[in-house]
Amino acid sequence: MSTSNNPSETAESIVIIGAYGLIGFGIATRLVADGYHVTGLGRNAETANRVLPNIPWIVKDIRTLCEAENWCSILNNISVVVNCSGALQDGPEDDLEAIHNHAVSALATACHSAGVGLIQISAVGARPDASTPFLSSKGRGDAAIRASGVAYHILRPGLVLASHAYGGTAMLRMLAAVPVIQPIAMPKAQIQTVSLADVERVVSAAIDGKIPPGYECDLVEAELHSLREVVASVRYWLGFGKASLEIRVPNLLLGAICNIADAISLLGWRSPLRTTAFKILTQGVKGDPGDLTRFGLPPVLTMSQTLATFHATAEDRLFARMSLLTPIIIVTLCLFWFASGAIGLARAQEAANVLETAGWSSGLAVSSVVFWAVIDIAIAGAFAYRKFTKSACWAAILVSCFYLAASTLFVPGLWIDPLGPLIKVAPGIILALVARAAMETR
Repeated sequence: MSTSNNPSETAESIVIIGAYGLIGFGIATRLVADGYHVTGLGRNAETANRVLPNIPWIVKDIRTLCEAENWCSILNNISVVVNCSGALQDGPEDDLEAIHNHAVSALATACHSAGVGLIQISAVGARPDASTPFLSSKGRGDAAIRASGVAYHILRPGLVLASHAYGGTAMLRMLAAVPVIQPIAMPKAQIQTVSLADVERVVSAAIDGKIPPGYECDLVEAELHSLREVVASVRYWLGFGKASLEIRVPNLLLGAICNIADAISLLGWRSPLRTTAFKILTQGVKGDPGDLTRFGLPPVLTMSQTLATFHATAEDRLFARMSLLTPIIIVTLCLFWFASGAIGLARAQEAANVLETAGWSSGLAVSSVVFWAVIDIAIAGAFAYRKFTKSACWAAILVSCFYLAASTLFVPGLWIDPLGPLIKVAPGIILALVARAAMETR
């Protein structure tokens, strides 16, 4: 790591794993501004190039980098690796032990052999015997780093607050956007926050040699807040005003919601409100603030100080409201297209009669109704499966436009039907467009 106060003189090259995540993005932006050559590593090229288009990218899945030799080519001409990778819970695209432990252990070994420094962004409360797989796997990865002999820093942030949002911070904004009322569970859960700017500052100082290798700390503010205070502060910051009524969500109901979130994670939906988050909140997100002043750095900002550095805009309020509405929109579209297909199959002959009056043969009419009913159900399935949701939006729009064009050609009388079946297709097209825009989470 650099011993110079001017990184542009050394032109060090830094690899940031998970650079398009909330923390990784902030660190990457800061280090680029500091004059370092930054390369991102992530598994999704489209997201990477959309979030940080001005840095080079290594497109790899960290789950496949669980042997030291897997990292050798990545570490060529690199001075420091900053590991911001992480996942909340196991799922189709996430393996906690691979991401937090095996890959990190291999990375630490490779960094030691190559003489590359390693900065690990862990999590407050991470230790091998922690009560959740998230924190225990993080703890095992941290332990592997210590045992590897690499020059390391381990930073354990609390709840990270940033001017942008993803994951847990997006969930906070979503809760704060509920109009009039404020639903909340575990309102007394204890939380310590940290500004993303403070995380960036400490990482930059570590790379610049101001913080010696081997340093570990919990990056948290000195103050302790209840979850109720945190949500209320975010609500006030966004400009939504104080809620008229607080509705306490019982832990039993919250547990059921988290179990549902766990179930839909099998479809690729990575909700931050899962059983792991529930358990972590139960224990509290809190740590022992490190003394940064001995390195010439200011203490971590308090929550109120952090929020005072941000300026909520109309875009922030729109994002919060859309985060709240997006699950409702997706469920609505899924149910709408499934119902359309199911009803079509159940009443295929009655629907075919409409086409027969337009001159179609009975066999062709029934076959057409059944075919498009199956297409409708397939679109519903695509909406439910996160990997295909964006494509489902376009499919819904194209199929809806086809229905309008075909109906105009063969049964134009439906346009003046008293129930307005064709007119009602237009709002479905608009809703699919809204859903497509809402899918851009980063």
